[in-house]
Amino acid sequence: MQSENRFFDDLAKMVNGIAGTVAGAGREAETAMRDRAREWVGRMDFVSREEFEAVKQMAATARAEAEALKARLDKLEGAAKPAAAPKAAATKPAASKTATAKPAAKTTAKPKAK
Repeated sequence: MQSENRFFDDLAKMVNGIAGTVAGAGREAETAMRDRAREWVGRMDFVSREEFEAVKQMAATARAEAEALKARLDKLEGAAKPAAAPKAAATKPAASKTATAKPAAKTTAKPKAK
């Protein structure tokens, strides 16, 4: 025969009730903390993950475009240098011609007559 002890049955029911209450309070506390954290983050100047990824993509695109423009500029500057070299060579002899075209003035000292 099995004896029924009402005390243990009541104790088990009470423990189960407390466990359910604690679990519910834990879920409620977690929800409240999440809401509190969202409020706190909302007041800060943080951005969402989607906004961050969009700006990151824009920056990568701009960086790639800048690199392409730099390569194009380097190519154009490289093509302009050989064309500028003959002009510079043509102006250098002209500059030296003007310096050599002027003969040095001879000064002959004549004795003064008394």
